[in-house]
Amino acid sequence: MYQMPDHLDTTFSALADPTRRAILARLTLGEASVMELAEPFDMSQPAVSRHLKVLEQAGLISRGRDAQRRPCRLEAAPLAEASAWLERYRQLWEGNFQRLDALLDTLQSQPDRDPKEE
Repeated sequence: MYQMPDHLDTTFSALADPTRRAILARLTLGEASVMELAEPFDMSQPAVSRHLKVLEQAGLISRGRDAQRRPCRLEAAPLAEASAWLERYRQLWEGNFQRLDALLDTLQSQPDRDPKEE
C-alpha cells in the first residue's frame, strides 16, 4: 500500500479546518498581521494564533518581522506538493472516465438487438 509522506499528512491535516483555509484564502491577497487575520472571525486572537501555529508548522505560512509587526505570508511549496499529489489521482480518474465514455459510445453505436431473435 502506498503511504503518503508525513509532510503531506501535515499539509492535509492543516487544510482540514475551514478557519485555516479561510486564513490561507485571505493571505492570497498579501501579507497580514494576526490582528488583521483575526478580524473576520468570531474568535479570540489567541485562538487565531493557534490556527496560525498549525499553518506555520505545516509550512503553509511564514512569519516575517517588520518592526513590532510579524506579518504572515503564504508559502506556496506545500500547496504545490499537495496539488501535484492530487493531480495524479485526477489524471487516473480522467483516464477511467474517458475509457467509460468510449465504451458507452461503442455500445450506443451498435444497433439494438431484439433478445427474441437470439
